[in-house]
Amino acid sequence: MLARMTSEPEQQIGVGTPDAFQRLWTPHRMAYIQGENKPTGPGAGDGCPFCSIPEKSDEDGLIIVRGASVYAVLNLYPYTGGHLMVVPFRHIADYTELTAEETIELADYTKAAMTALRTASGAHGFNIGMNQGTVAGAGIAAHLHQHVVPRWGGDTNFMPVIGRTKVLPQLLADTRQLLADAWPKAQA
Repeated sequence: MLARMTSEPEQQIGVGTPDAFQRLWTPHRMAYIQGENKPTGPGAGDGCPFCSIPEKSDEDGLIIVRGASVYAVLNLYPYTGGHLMVVPFRHIADYTELTAEETIELADYTKAAMTALRTASGAHGFNIGMNQGTVAGAGIAAHLHQHVVPRWGGDTNFMPVIGRTKVLPQLLADTRQLLADAWPKAQA
């Protein structure tokens, strides 16, 4: 149930009996839910954010590092702090469309991302993967991207599991700078 946002006491919100739960509002997530920054079609010129991000400065695009054929960028709607993606510059949808050079650089940048995240945040583990196609869960299916999600022991606590809330302890711009500074120099 969606409730209107208010600074009034909880009993003023929604219908029913007030409960003892506290609310941590994350209104910035509504932009993602409503499809902000989603492409209007499958082509590179159809508003693909992964095609437009490289046109921005690293700071404005949240780009950590750029390679010859891929770049690493923070996820604008992260699952955890430090959640980044490795994205080919070329607008392709399927992993099988990568050239041999792109495949190698994507793999190398994924490894470098893990190193940078361990250095910058002490990540204990990672979820790494890509969703191929809308039916497989790809939010932007038209442009291939690989997620690198850092994980820590105990990070799946009551907030995301029961509270359905993600707590990000740092601004994305600050996270971008930490990871850019921690990126292995051989890859930068």
